[in-house]
Order: sequence, then structure tokens, then C-alpha cells
Amino acid sequence: MKKSQFSPAQIAGILKDFDNGKSAEEITRDHGVSKASLYKWRQRYGGMEATELKRIKELEEENARLKNVCQPCDGA
Repeated sequence: MKKSQFSPAQIAGILKDFDNGKSAEEITRDHGVSKASLYKWRQRYGGMEATELKRIKELEEENARLKNVCQPCDGA
């Protein structure tokens, strides 16, 4: 899984700007994020604080790592 170039605190700040009435076009221009990413973040992390968002991202990374470790071997 590709690592995001935005930290959880940055994502929370961007979503807060969006919730405060800043348009999607302004956010994409100011922060260099695509509209698709903005709306995906809003769907996935809307209403969360930066600490909650950081914990969720850590759990997602750990889950992806564990899935790679637990895949069955070809010879087993």
C-alpha cells in the first residue's frame, strides 16, 4: 500500500477547511490534493480529530502488514 504524503494532522486540517466552507477547488489548488482524495478522506475520516485519524491510519497499516504475513505459502 502506498504511503500518503499527507500526515494525519494535515488531512484533519484539510477536512476542517472543507467543513468550514472552503470550496473543493480552493483546497485542491492550495494543498495539491486531488478532488477524489479529498472526497475519499471526507467519506472515510469525516468528523475525526487528528489523534483519532492517526490511530486509524496506524491500525490500517498494521492490518495490511499482517495480511501480507499471513498469506498461505505455495508449498504448504
